[in-house]
Amino acid sequence: MNQKETFLSEFVAEAAKTRKMLERVPFDHATWKPHEKSSTLAALAQHVANLPLWVSITLLQDELDFAKPMERSKPVESLEELLAFADQRHAAAKAVLEATSDEILDTGWTMRNGEQIFFTKPKKDVLREFVLNHTVHHRGQLSVYLRLLDVPVPGMYGPTADEK
Repeated sequence: MNQKETFLSEFVAEAAKTRKMLERVPFDHATWKPHEKSSTLAALAQHVANLPLWVSITLLQDELDFAKPMERSKPVESLEELLAFADQRHAAAKAVLEATSDEILDTGWTMRNGEQIFFTKPKKDVLREFVLNHTVHHRGQLSVYLRLLDVPVPGMYGPTADEK
């Protein structure tokens, strides 16, 4: 299995787990947050759903410059909108991944803000950190939000206390 196939396999598996978590988001608590410094439930859930966009940003560009204007998604207002948004982001990312090559994964990618360079890394490392690891991190946060709202938490890598 080459690098692309390995990443694609892991991406698809993690996306299925992420969708299971997103399916539980109670939009009647969309504005709830556990702390003043925290995101709202809806904002966190949409961020998790949006993270596959980083696949295209990484593989179809050689850099991301925060000094340049960026398109922002309109906030989702229901569970149905959230899941449709997540499914669209996942399908688009999967298509870009399927069309890439190991050679592209090995090329460099830069995150910057104008002249300030934050880092330059191989695209495969950016995908690991800013797609997979970033998704797992925020999905974990989302599981805590669900637990605090007494919503049954789905298992990701085995059963939870809610799934005996």
